[in-house]
Amino acid sequence: MTDRQRPDRGERQPPEIEIDLDAAQPARIYNYLAGGDANFAVDREAVDQAATILTGGLDTVRRAVASIAAFQARVVRHLVVEAGVRQFLKLATAVPEGDDVHEIAQAAAPDTRVVYVGDDPTVLAHAHALRRSMPGGVTGYVHGKLVEVDAIVEQAAEILDTDRPVALLLPGALNFVTDEDDAHGIVARAMGALVPGSYLAITHSSHDLRSGRMDEAAEKFANLLAGSYVVRSRDDIARFFTGLELVDPGLVQVDEWRPPAAATADGPVVPIYGAVARKP
Repeated sequence: MTDRQRPDRGERQPPEIEIDLDAAQPARIYNYLAGGDANFAVDREAVDQAATILTGGLDTVRRAVASIAAFQARVVRHLVVEAGVRQFLKLATAVPEGDDVHEIAQAAAPDTRVVYVGDDPTVLAHAHALRRSMPGGVTGYVHGKLVEVDAIVEQAAEILDTDRPVALLLPGALNFVTDEDDAHGIVARAMGALVPGSYLAITHSSHDLRSGRMDEAAEKFANLLAGSYVVRSRDDIARFFTGLELVDPGLVQVDEWRPPAAATADGPVVPIYGAVARKP
């Protein structure tokens, strides 16, 4: 853990920013696919090369990112409006492009508190945008790696009230955590630190959704990354929710999780599952 950011305090200086231009980085790739400009040639080239393997190419990958963002927006609105959640912890944050969690949540409940966590220097450089909050609410940023989840939760507790429910958001994050790094254990420890009534929301790529050559594309993508990219089966994704109560409609293809009434199915199926669950 290299730094923590507290709202409305300026006594600590952020760590020196060193941006790696030798390998693609997940946060910058997400920004590129979302239409942002906080990315570099190495990120764009990695996506473009891996996408050639998939049916639909780059359009499929862009649609996947749009589906994750839309899922997150639906989840946040549901948890704020219907479940009464007022605290969110989003892990593996990318550079913001469009409305992020605090903007969506605070539009419905201005007193909502949100903590973002990221480990990419480019995200740190844009952390000021993640700390903008509506009057009455609070946002914060913790700079740290997902595998450091215990320290992350400890630092987030400076902003969040851990005696009250928190929604833990992991949109696409677990694809970058291997079994050797104990992906399931990371989620279990994070949820174990949260009180009953807390929620977990995950999206995760899978080879179980007619995803033609998904494993091959994932392997090529991982070789171009400064890390790993893991595609899991539906059963392995379901294990992240062990001991939790799934919210209807359960673990489904991401576009099928409470879609808007006017939604239409266009193009190939995005090979990503999504689900939300409550800690009893």
